[in-house]
Amino acid sequence: MVLGDLGTSLRTSLDKLRGKSRISRDDINEVIKDIQRSLIGADVDVELVMQLSDSIRERALKEEPPSGASASDHVLKIVYEELVNLIGQSADISLSPQKILLVGLQGSGKTTSAAKIAWWFSKKGLSSSIIQTDTFRPGAYEQTKQLAEAAEVLFYGLPDSKDPFNILKLGLEETSNTDIQIIDTAGRHALEDDLISELKQIEKQVNPDISLLIIDASLGQSAKKQARLFHEAIGIDGVVITKFDGTAKGGGALTAVHETNTCIAFIGAGETIRDIERFEPNGFISRLLGLGDLKQLTERLERAMQEFGEQDEEWDPMSILKGPFTLIDMRRQMRAMNQMGPLDQILDLIPSFGTNNSNKISSDAIALTQERLVIFDTIMDSMTVGELTNPRKIGASRITRISRGSGTSENEVRHLLSQHKTMEKGIKQMQGLGQGDFKRLMKKMQKGNSMDPLDFLK
Repeated sequence: MVLGDLGTSLRTSLDKLRGKSRISRDDINEVIKDIQRSLIGADVDVELVMQLSDSIRERALKEEPPSGASASDHVLKIVYEELVNLIGQSADISLSPQKILLVGLQGSGKTTSAAKIAWWFSKKGLSSSIIQTDTFRPGAYEQTKQLAEAAEVLFYGLPDSKDPFNILKLGLEETSNTDIQIIDTAGRHALEDDLISELKQIEKQVNPDISLLIIDASLGQSAKKQARLFHEAIGIDGVVITKFDGTAKGGGALTAVHETNTCIAFIGAGETIRDIERFEPNGFISRLLGLGDLKQLTERLERAMQEFGEQDEEWDPMSILKGPFTLIDMRRQMRAMNQMGPLDQILDLIPSFGTNNSNKISSDAIALTQERLVIFDTIMDSMTVGELTNPRKIGASRITRISRGSGTSENEVRHLLSQHKTMEKGIKQMQGLGQGDFKRLMKKMQKGNSMDPLDFLK
């Protein structure tokens, strides 16, 4: 069972409370049992689960639902708030020049996280660099170099050196002009004495502003001991959870946060450089319960629009509100949306629509949708400028020609044209709002993370 199953399990349990004006102890105990099964199944430490259960039970039996709130919504709100309290606030990451030390076992995702974090800071306007001190793992130098190039950040390493301390000394000098210096360290399959000794020396040499422990989301109960040993060795200021996708349990990583008495700094949930986000407890728990995260959705949308705008300088995202919606506009919207990341991650940000919700779209449907977007793009490559500008002129003979030219079926071409008509209808409704109303709607979405999560259920 994965941590995301908590949302589905909890909703099923809360459905039994609907229509009840008062909640009995038996009702609460049944809900709590569902929560316990989900969290323990997701490798959350049993002691933490019991603490959470006691807090939920005490509040649910003591507090009266506010006027107008249903019993089930009231309990869901309590669960939401207690889960946020359990995880705590986000680790303090300032947008100022600093040295960041990354530690973790081999295979935890340190090197990929180094590039992702460097990229994240660069998007905030800070120059970043990565220093690779891992002389233990073959290929560490080459992998880091490639990832740094993809992130477009400075990289330093010595492929033939076996002295991590000399690499670090020279690297700190060579990258001293960058705002953010990220030091990637060696790992092992276990926290051995030689690794602890090396990390202690590196920590002393770097004197980092912040030390982050990289934890694989699929790590189980061993995360507790691992986190404690790293914390005792160098002191941990925050945790980065990697590989947090639909198959990861995640509970071990949350246990590590509690064990080190720190907070989560970043979450990585994909293979590309931009698949990283700053941890926000409210949005994280909201997504976990299937309530979406409008703030993160809007941030991704704005970032995607900015990045796509840099690639296509003629693109004006507000142009769709000004005139006819052409296939050229549709293609640009599709490519801009593709910048936001995998579709399943985007759906998780939409209230009552994510992969942890009963209204979820199947993984097969998501894969089919992503494949369809690629097909649409291929079809449009075989169209003339006139056809892209005025798709209504595309009749049967043109469909046949476009189909042959793109290597697709005529039905797929017709599906594209049908999809365009559907989007065109929606755009006309947005045009009816006017640009002022549309911008006010976007501002309201930006405040989504401060909304009461139960607003999404109404």
